[in-house]
Amino acid sequence: MKKLLLSNDDGVHAGGLRALYETLSGAFEVRVVAPDRDKSGASNSLTLSRPLSVNTLENGFHYVDGTPADCVYLGVSELWPDTPDMVVAGINHGGNLGDDVLYSGTVAAAMEGRSLGLPAMAVSLCGNTHFETAARAAAVLLSGADRLSLPPRSLLNVNVPDVPWSEIKGFRVTRLGHRGPGDQPLEVRDPRGRARYWIALAGSNADDGGDTDFAAVSEQWVSITPLMTDLTRHSALADVADWLSSPGIIHVKEQQV
Repeated sequence: MKKLLLSNDDGVHAGGLRALYETLSGAFEVRVVAPDRDKSGASNSLTLSRPLSVNTLENGFHYVDGTPADCVYLGVSELWPDTPDMVVAGINHGGNLGDDVLYSGTVAAAMEGRSLGLPAMAVSLCGNTHFETAARAAAVLLSGADRLSLPPRSLLNVNVPDVPWSEIKGFRVTRLGHRGPGDQPLEVRDPRGRARYWIALAGSNADDGGDTDFAAVSEQWVSITPLMTDLTRHSALADVADWLSSPGIIHVKEQQV
């Protein structure tokens, strides 16, 4: 039986994680390692300043006082004598669309699995109600995962509309859309009158064309976007090389003279 490692960024008690486990545990051997609390927005951060603690709930879920990436790293490399076959992150409470993938701990958990050499998938529900729909979508995709061959350091980012399964139109392959700049931080005052700041909500959609994840979800399709962990802008390499060779740039050797 294929072994899955589940993690998330909403914490070990999150309803989305529980729904995913309950749906997948009949067809797979499922292991769970998740943060001990909500770590939304943690991105790919690792805890390097202190040792990590791992504990276990009565239901067998392991929880870590660290980040989603910490959880996957420990789940793959330390907590079991054998390695899982795949990492699945989610179900996230809310979508991870467009630029959200740069901040998402759920996507980061999948990326950590991919960095450790395993196939990986991040699953998000674009809302907080129909987790059974997202779990069912994940099960459908995982049933055929062995037939998918992705390039190295690639993973799947799946976003599911928050509607009953009967209203899902199907699955659509998409690209990432893009958001505009976020709002201004919200200033509040603590009981001593000192200024504190809430990070504002994400900006409105700046690119939500018909082939994007934004468009697919808004039309009640499950969005599937292949992501890669290589952030190099390969098409810009020649432009940067030309810029460095231009007369206005002081070269390192000239600075050392």
